[in-house]
Amino acid sequence: MLDHVSITVSDLSEAERFYDAVLLALGVSKVGSDHADAWIGYGERCDAGHPDRTYLSIRLGPKPDDAPRRHWCFKASTRQAVDTFWHAGLANGGADNGPPGLRPQYHGAYYAAFLLDPDGNRIEAVCHRP
Repeated sequence: MLDHVSITVSDLSEAERFYDAVLLALGVSKVGSDHADAWIGYGERCDAGHPDRTYLSIRLGPKPDDAPRRHWCFKASTRQAVDTFWHAGLANGGADNGPPGLRPQYHGAYYAAFLLDPDGNRIEAVCHRP
């Protein structure tokens, strides 16, 4: 559904440490960063030969407004990856916003964890496999 997403953070170095850790836990590679130009990129950009790719761009900007219902969710291939995502986030400047576990209100196999990045952006990792 999504081609690419861009978010803002107020401290690029702090965000890079956090997102490097949580996205590595999910098998998403960093494709570049340029602190002089104020960006970090993860995933793969789409092109004519690869239309199913997804890319995340993190840009330096003002601290995001508090919006507790706004979040984005990353797919995890295993429940262990969800656990690793959560622990990596806590160890790298993030805050707990919901520990790893089943969320049966969504479906019986929905296994997810929630974090706040250092700027308070709410992110999630989910594995849909039993």
